[in-house]
Amino acid sequence: MHQGDWDKQKGVYHINAVDEVTQFQVVCTVEKISEAYLMPALEQLLATFPFPIQRFHFDNGSEYINGRVAALLGKLLIEFTKSRARQTNDNALAESKNVAVVRKLFGHAHIPQRWAPLINIFNQEHLNPYLNFHRPCFFPEIRTDQQGKERKIYRYERMRTPYDKLKSLPRATHDLKPMVTFEILDTIAQQLSDNQAADLLQKARRQLFTTIHDRTKSTG
Repeated sequence: MHQGDWDKQKGVYHINAVDEVTQFQVVCTVEKISEAYLMPALEQLLATFPFPIQRFHFDNGSEYINGRVAALLGKLLIEFTKSRARQTNDNALAESKNVAVVRKLFGHAHIPQRWAPLINIFNQEHLNPYLNFHRPCFFPEIRTDQQGKERKIYRYERMRTPYDKLKSLPRATHDLKPMVTFEILDTIAQQLSDNQAADLLQKARRQLFTTIHDRTKSTG
C-alpha cells in the first residue's frame, strides 16, 4: 500500500500480510517497492509469524513475481501463488485489512520515504503485537440455505484475537515453529491488557507522527 505522493516524490510503502485461517497479521514498511527493499521485508514477515507458512499469495506485481522471491520461498518449501489481474476478490482479506487497519492508522497523507525504517520499528514494537494479541476480529460462520447457497454469518460471539484463534485450532501446538511455544506467546499476550495495548499503540503513534512532522518541517 502506497503512502501518498508529494511534488512528484513517492511516499513509503506498507507491506501487509494476513494469514487466512487465524487472521494473524504482519505489517512492514519499506522505502521503495523494489527487490532490494522487499526481500528483507519478506524475510521479516516470515520470521514474525509464529507458525510455518505453507503458501504465500501475492498481488499481481513484478516486485513479488521474480526469481529472488521464488528462490527464497522455494528454499523454505512455501507454495507461491498470485492474484489474477483485475480480480480484487483474490486478495479480499488483505485488502480489507489494508483499509480497516493500515489506512486507518497511517491515513492517506504523504510520508517521505526516509521515514520507512522508523515506521517499521513502530510496526514491530507496537502495531503487530497489538493486532495479533489484542485486536479482536470477526470469524465467519458458513451456513448453507435450502437452495444450497452458502452464506457467511458474522456473530459477535465468534469474535476473537488472531492469537486466540490460533490456540483454538485442533493441532495448534504442532503447528508452531520449532522453539516457539504457547508459554512464550502467552507471556507476550499477557504483558498488557487489551485496553493498555491500545492506549500504548496510540501514544506511540502520536509520538511517531510528531517526530516525522517536526523533523520534516525543520529539514524540508
